[in-house]
Amino acid sequence: MSGRRHLPTLLVLTLSLALAMPALAKDRFRVHHPQIRLENGTYIMNLAVSFAFTREALEALDNGVPLTITTHIQVRRSDAWMWEDSQLDLQLRRAIRYRPLSKRYEVYQLPGASGREFVTHEAAIRALGEIADLRLVDQQSLDREHAYEVQLKVFLDIEELPLPLRPMAYLKPSWKLSSGWKKWPLTP
Repeated sequence: MSGRRHLPTLLVLTLSLALAMPALAKDRFRVHHPQIRLENGTYIMNLAVSFAFTREALEALDNGVPLTITTHIQVRRSDAWMWEDSQLDLQLRRAIRYRPLSKRYEVYQLPGASGREFVTHEAAIRALGEIADLRLVDQQSLDREHAYEVQLKVFLDIEELPLPLRPMAYLKPSWKLSSGWKKWPLTP
């Protein structure tokens, strides 16, 4: 009988923990120093992302599993409805992998098969987070009557993991790595 009295408390604790887990993994990727400038009539963005990969993700990387990072970027009106089109909706896909024969890490743009090589995973992860001179939108395509914003989310793309690893990645919060959506104003 006493076990039944504690059942609602146990359910509330379990539900609270389940809801908190994705939030714990959400801030493992951090966007730093976004710089948006107007150059020759086009908005250009530079930014840095720092990645705090979990032990499981780093272990997979060190065992030859490539990790794909997607950077989803949108330029939208600040007061746009959810169903309104974006001025820009872009997904940059980059990957990091370890090559055991050369004992080097490689960072490359997708689609593609080769990129820059690094001796340590720290240097490779730092390079993975560097985005420079990314063309966003032309100034003339924005209506001066509206305020705009750049929205950005960086996440580990679980769909790109090898098939045997995906079920575990779907279920374990340690694989749901993301920055969450970040926003910056863009003035036409």
